[in-house]
Amino acid sequence: MMAQKLCPLPDAIDRIVKNGSSVVIGAGLEPDIPFCAVYEIIRQAKRDLRVIAPISDAASDMLIGAGCVGGIIGAWVGNMLGGLGYNYRRAVEQSVPNAITISDYSNLSLGMALFAGANGLPYVPMRSLLGSDIVQSNDDLKMGKNPFNPDEPVVLVPPLIPDVAIIAVQRADEAGNCHHWGSRGLAEEAALGAETVIIIADEIVDGDVIASDPSRVLVPGHLVSAVCHVPAGIHPAPMTGRWQRDNDFFDAYRLASRDRDGFLKWLDEWVLNLAGHDAYLEKLGDRIDALKIKGQSPSAPANYAAT
Repeated sequence: MMAQKLCPLPDAIDRIVKNGSSVVIGAGLEPDIPFCAVYEIIRQAKRDLRVIAPISDAASDMLIGAGCVGGIIGAWVGNMLGGLGYNYRRAVEQSVPNAITISDYSNLSLGMALFAGANGLPYVPMRSLLGSDIVQSNDDLKMGKNPFNPDEPVVLVPPLIPDVAIIAVQRADEAGNCHHWGSRGLAEEAALGAETVIIIADEIVDGDVIASDPSRVLVPGHLVSAVCHVPAGIHPAPMTGRWQRDNDFFDAYRLASRDRDGFLKWLDEWVLNLAGHDAYLEKLGDRIDALKIKGQSPSAPANYAAT
């Protein structure tokens, strides 16, 4: 019998996300970004986080603007439809609200670093960074030689092992075993390599449901420290089969965050003046219902019978 790990999101963030932690949030690229966790980290005023940012849409930009971030480990920080994040630019160019460090990666090399962390590798050799300035700007990357062809240079990418991975899934049981479908991006690598994992589940189901389809398991429960039931916890991001992307919300954030005062007003309205996720959903009102995916397009059944 596995331990029950179901707990409220504020408790999980308070217990697991410590000041100075390296945190990967989502890692599914565009979908399945647990914005509910971003908002809760901001409410709890976590500080000096090192955010591993594999295309986390506006999440990293929000955390930077709220003063939660001490460093970015990634290739890009911004709003998928709106370009480079304004808070990110202010932090890098003006140290507003605080200076941040940048560990520069390409998208592929960041993925390889998480892959190495998930698989216990000392490094991953890559060719695609050759000739770029990233090797000069990131001291963690080292030049090397292909041992099978000493005349061929390669870049050695060390493993990234997050202190915390916060991953959103469609459903999980109370022990943290979870199902995910749709594009996984780097979520599996991030979760398997992390020291601790928080699962944000759109739905909590019986363990037999998860056991019925082991191929859909993203991360097994014994690697999960907490599972939080947060319906629509990914809003405004999309989630396959559950929620559409709220493009208007992202665009409103982009416009509001163009200057510091506009961002702070947005932060008060959508995060700091709301008690939690339930209040956030109440503020969204009918808007969240309109984003719920109501169609059905299930996959074909899979037969796992042994005899």
